[in-house]
Amino acid sequence: MTNRRDFLKKAGLATAATVGATSISAPYVHAQSKTPIRWRLQTYAGPALAEHVIKPSIDAFNKAANGEMEIELYFSDQLVPTGELFRAMQRGTIDAVQSDDDSINAPVDVSVFGGYFPFASRYSLDVPTLFNHYGLKEIWEEAYGEIEGVTWLGSGSWDPCNFVTREPIRSIEDLKGKRVFTFPTAGRFLSRFGVVPVTLPWEDIEVAMQTRELDGIAWAGITEAYTVGWADVSSYYLTNNISGAWAGSYFANSERWDELPDHLKTLFRMCMDSSHYYRQHWYWWGEAHYRTKGGKLELTSIPEAEWQTIEDEALSFWDEIAEQSERNARVVQILKDYRSTMQNAGPPYRYS
Repeated sequence: MTNRRDFLKKAGLATAATVGATSISAPYVHAQSKTPIRWRLQTYAGPALAEHVIKPSIDAFNKAANGEMEIELYFSDQLVPTGELFRAMQRGTIDAVQSDDDSINAPVDVSVFGGYFPFASRYSLDVPTLFNHYGLKEIWEEAYGEIEGVTWLGSGSWDPCNFVTREPIRSIEDLKGKRVFTFPTAGRFLSRFGVVPVTLPWEDIEVAMQTRELDGIAWAGITEAYTVGWADVSSYYLTNNISGAWAGSYFANSERWDELPDHLKTLFRMCMDSSHYYRQHWYWWGEAHYRTKGGKLELTSIPEAEWQTIEDEALSFWDEIAEQSERNARVVQILKDYRSTMQNAGPPYRYS
């Protein structure tokens, strides 16, 4: 709270910066002599998770920017509550955001597809494939082009969505009544099976599990459960997931983005891609590593025939979302076409 108060007092004020004199070569003298551009970027992730999902790329950007620009990284809810991030960015209170559209209440129809849209993906590579080769990128650009003040910069994939719980889940019946921290759209879908979605600040989740305010978490895969400490306050991990990858994006205040010279825009996009690539192999490693060598969580499964009931229900959910707008209908049709292509392609794209 102290950090947030200090930040709000200073928001909108120019920040003075002194660059120390160093021995540098001629091409960089002009850049080093200027006051650097400063951005505040807030991620959805807490400190331990941010060490993997964004911090390395921001550190690399600050180094490569060579004094021309510096991005100050803030963690989940540190300056602005996650649900208010979009509006804060739109007002210029913060300059950029890394999150999913769903969690930050982005005022676009396609926001329901951000985060964990049920069964939209089976593997992490599905997300960049859908955006770069099946037309989702153009649809997102169209949607955010209608919103003043915020520029959508691109999307990538994170980890799958599995349940981490205090009590074992071995059937759909076991889901009933479970109070679960999850994403808005995922919670809306899971409530069809008796799950009670709970919204809490990210940093409160571990304590809520200990105090039994929560029965479980459906916010991540097993890599994050171990990385952020949730494996220490849980006992079981359900191997069935409702999505193979979280779809998250980078956004920026449009005025601040437009002010950047082209070479810094290019550098930022390259660092976004670096972040996307790191997560691809980090999560792919972690999901297998912690299942086999984690040692803290017992694995449980719902039989595939029974789990198919949930996957089938997702298709009905897709149709309901498609009815909300013409653009959503286009996205759902792309997901259906993609699903059919992957199933027809067979292994290793789909095994069932």
